[in-house]
Amino acid sequence: MKKQEFKVSGEDVVNKVRQLIKEGNIRRVSVKNEAGKTVAEFPLTVGVVGAALLPALAALGAAAALLTNCTIVVEKRR
Repeated sequence: MKKQEFKVSGEDVVNKVRQLIKEGNIRRVSVKNEAGKTVAEFPLTVGVVGAALLPALAALGAAAALLTNCTIVVEKRR
């Protein structure tokens, strides 16, 4: 497993996650607040695309609205 971290502002979280999902090979996405606590986390399985992701992205958008800065942690398949 390869992990990557991206620091983004709260308003850019959903767009960055969408961009990462389009790139592919992602197994899990976690969003952490400035204190390092996980705010949202969801696995991405093979074949999960489009409408199946809408509820997770909507929840992520709601959580991100409360954040000023956060970290997106992405686990990718090698």
